[in-house]
Amino acid sequence: MKRTVNETQHQTLVRLIAALDKQQPVTVTYFKEEKTEAGKKTGRLVETVRTIEIYDVTVSLDGDILIVAMDRETGESRNFRLDRIQAYTVHRTAYTVTRPARADDKPAKRPEQGIATVTVIYPIDAPIAARIAQLADQLAA
Repeated sequence: MKRTVNETQHQTLVRLIAALDKQQPVTVTYFKEEKTEAGKKTGRLVETVRTIEIYDVTVSLDGDILIVAMDRETGESRNFRLDRIQAYTVHRTAYTVTRPARADDKPAKRPEQGIATVTVIYPIDAPIAARIAQLADQLAA
């Protein structure tokens, strides 16, 4: 188990993208925002452990790096903020959750309000260090 407190966010991101490239599931210890039974956020963070299958890395309008992944427990797509991941373990097994196909191949329309994300595209044939450098350049822009 890797603890994110012992490494930089850059190192964590490199390892999670490597897991994405190899299509290896990752178990994360994560702080998520607590919700009431009605679904309203309380502002309190609670620790949870999830095994996920990463399929994208995006950046929110607020500048947060989001790990987009399928949750093995629920079979649903979830976003995980990189800065809220406390620890992770990359497994040597393969993906098992089927990701739902998009209705079309066009990018999703940007919402008029609320959280929007930008998909960062990087070449899959480039070494991982080059892809991370490209991601950092795009985040700075």
